[in-house]
Amino acid sequence: MSLAPRLDLRQSHSLVMTPQLQQAIKLLALSNLEIEGFIAEELEKNPLLEAGPEEGDAPEREAVAVESTEPATADQLIAAGEGAADQPLDVDYDAETFIHDGPTDAGPGMDGALGMDGTRSGAGLAADGDGYEATLVADLSLHDHLMAQAGMVLAGTELIVAGHLIDLIDEAGYLTGRIEEVAEQLGLPVAAVERVLGVLQGLEPTGVAARGLAECLALQAREADRYDPCMAALIANLDLVARGSMAQLRRLCCVDDEDLADMIRELRRYDPKPGLRFGGGRIEAVSPDIFVARRGAGWAIELNSATLPRVLLNRSYYVELSGGVQDKASKAWLAECVASANWLVKALDQRARTIVKVATELVQQQEAFFRHGVTHLRPLTLRTVADAIGMHESTISRVTSNKYLSCERGLFELKYFFTSGIQSADGGEAASAEAVKDAIGRLIAAEGAAVLSDDALVDLLKARGFDIARRTVAKYREAIGLGSSVQRRRQKALGG
Repeated sequence: MSLAPRLDLRQSHSLVMTPQLQQAIKLLALSNLEIEGFIAEELEKNPLLEAGPEEGDAPEREAVAVESTEPATADQLIAAGEGAADQPLDVDYDAETFIHDGPTDAGPGMDGALGMDGTRSGAGLAADGDGYEATLVADLSLHDHLMAQAGMVLAGTELIVAGHLIDLIDEAGYLTGRIEEVAEQLGLPVAAVERVLGVLQGLEPTGVAARGLAECLALQAREADRYDPCMAALIANLDLVARGSMAQLRRLCCVDDEDLADMIRELRRYDPKPGLRFGGGRIEAVSPDIFVARRGAGWAIELNSATLPRVLLNRSYYVELSGGVQDKASKAWLAECVASANWLVKALDQRARTIVKVATELVQQQEAFFRHGVTHLRPLTLRTVADAIGMHESTISRVTSNKYLSCERGLFELKYFFTSGIQSADGGEAASAEAVKDAIGRLIAAEGAAVLSDDALVDLLKARGFDIARRTVAKYREAIGLGSSVQRRRQKALGG
């Protein structure tokens, strides 16, 4: 074997992902609201980019000819000097095909247009165009609420102790730390800390600062003046309440059946997690990325233009800058800005078209769901959609991530429409797992006094055409938050 140096020529194929391609792939996985943040960063970096006009501020355009079925691409519009008109997917403001879901969507003479969801936009909303989300305010946190009350009844060292204890209260309202540790940290007697804790336990909401469920319920029973020895015995034996051991509870509480039932009803009225009444930050509403509505015998599918960002290449500013550019570095920088702006406009346009294409195929595949509900949801995979529209599975996965579809049946994440299949008992078409879960929920909701076991559910589901094993029934039942037949029987015995 020769070890001498030599030169060889080789040819090979490799996939090279440019930064622009990587960014385009990243854009597919972002929701419209996340795209807004990305656009804001690009506007700061690139002086040739500018935010597109709001629909209500856009100039009137000439009608598009009916014969023109292929819209101009972003590159063609920019090359022709018509970047300001580059708003594909938003051609005719007055057409019923499109939604006007926010103040910024109303075109000329369309104040208060009705959207697909039946709400009136434009008129009666915030003047700055923030929409419904502007009316959602941050809730007062539990910590702030307790500190405000403690400040009115405590002072000095006791208020400092109260602050330490409140910091140890979790979102459900329970004290997570030990009194002895707090006393040791502050160098105070345990009795002093317990005295402050007693004050905190008298604050609103009732039951806060408890060290366990029993203490939380006991505090609420005292507030309701129901904490007698019988109720104390009941609260001290919550494990028996959970198991439904009525006979044992009657002996421990020294009451008859009627009194025990009354005590359990009283107990069920108490709040086991009083701290959850308070929030800790701003309420964030989920904004749909796609709207689907009936249009005659078919469906209208549209991107949510209220959150759909628009960017344009400022050609007049480009001409002004290019006229004054002299050195080579400035020319290279300006050329890079133009190329980046052109790419971004094209990438956003392609992203919008890809989302609409995928959503259209989803509606076609799951049309029975949109017409009749979840019981008609079909099993569907990413590959099925990818093969139907000629795209890769990874592209479909990115497009359907973090995006929501709004229709007359509610708001759904696009991933919701991809479900596994359950074999039909009669050998027919497979059913969606979501449809099976819905059937299980309906059967249990209608079971009445005769509680259905998982074996009974298997037989009933098989009669409805679902060939499903008992363990699968148990898995789906737990997934929708329903207990076993034993647990449900105990709940009914307790009057729940």
